[in-house]
Amino acid sequence: MGTTFPVQMTVNGESYASEVPPRLLLVHYLRDDLGLTGTHVGCDTSNCGACTCLLDGESVKSCTVLAVQADGADVTTIEGMAAPDGTLHPLQEGFWAQHGLQCGYCTPGMIMAAADLLARHGDGPITEADVRAGLDGNLCRCTGYQNIVKAVQAAAEAGRGVAA
Repeated sequence: MGTTFPVQMTVNGESYASEVPPRLLLVHYLRDDLGLTGTHVGCDTSNCGACTCLLDGESVKSCTVLAVQADGADVTTIEGMAAPDGTLHPLQEGFWAQHGLQCGYCTPGMIMAAADLLARHGDGPITEADVRAGLDGNLCRCTGYQNIVKAVQAAAEAGRGVAA
């Protein structure tokens, strides 16, 4: 079978312990081993950001992180953004209310990058330029970004943009 390494991490508030191959990417661990398919594989080259999740509160492209590098970490995926009762996170609400998605493929990565952006930005207004710079590593092929920017600004204006 090959060499494996033990990893333990908390994903969306649940603790997981696994044995993983040394080259297994975090995105594949989340999707294939844990069944968290909201983290999308878009390009496999770290260009698109569809695989963005939070690693110890910081947004990362999970196609560039090995699962063994996340050992001991706290990981949040799009599945961990909603409240336990299913209430959407304010960013999820914002994307819905502001029509910030079309096909939805980039949306989980956009929301995760935006959660990090708003957590670092703090309270108060956030400019269009702030949002565009903060989401620079995430690509959308459908929307033209304007409503994505509006969605992030709406969450920030509500003072509810802090990551889950």
